[in-house]
Amino acid sequence: MQHRIIGEDIQAVVVDLQPGESVQSEAGAMLYMTPSISMDAQMSGGLMGGLRRMIAGDSLFLTHFTAHGSPGQVAFAAPYPGTVRALEIAGEGWLCQRDSFLFSTSGVDIDVAFTKRFGAGLFGGEGFILQKLAGSGTVFVHGGGNWLEFSLGPGENIRVDTGCIVAFEPSVDYDIGFVGGIKNALFGGEGLFLATLTGPGRCFLQTMPFSRLVGRITGGLRGKEGSGGVGGVAGTIGDLGKIFGGND
Repeated sequence: MQHRIIGEDIQAVVVDLQPGESVQSEAGAMLYMTPSISMDAQMSGGLMGGLRRMIAGDSLFLTHFTAHGSPGQVAFAAPYPGTVRALEIAGEGWLCQRDSFLFSTSGVDIDVAFTKRFGAGLFGGEGFILQKLAGSGTVFVHGGGNWLEFSLGPGENIRVDTGCIVAFEPSVDYDIGFVGGIKNALFGGEGLFLATLTGPGRCFLQTMPFSRLVGRITGGLRGKEGSGGVGGVAGTIGDLGKIFGGND
């Protein structure tokens, strides 16, 4: 399988498949495919496997794309502005935020993983459930904005906004703690809790979580509605067009 990632802000991945090769994707991720590619929705892992994926934020079915007779091409589009990264899966794989999975080679298993501590599940931006990507192959994961990579040594840690985590290796310990200080909690703008990631292992962060993007948009819409009704909303939509589509 050969692939290339195209675009800057809202990326797509174009995959070239040889006869017999296949990939699997989240429902609705496909952008286009050539005539030699067949599409087949499958409940991988049976009913329980499908239900576990739904709990993790995925769909009940995974869609499999296979090249038949001759080479073919299929492309997958990111769901919102951000960056797509290819991660190699071997052994224990990766733990990822919900909805980050885009597509993978057929040897990758998509399952759920529960956070190790109740506090992390109760107050973490990723919730009590994470995606577990294991098996063998390549998985393509989407994160909002740009990615930051950290390679943590044993006992080394970073404190992170809970919504900014994209993926980390299972060897990395994930916990949630109070941000510290009443003023910080009330006026710091980072919420009441921060995540702590402790090595050893690699982790990836995203600079613009989808929840933060939605919050800015809805906040702008509320402000425009208060000052100008429908016209204000139209103005906000025009502003968004300038941000994502240029200044024309």
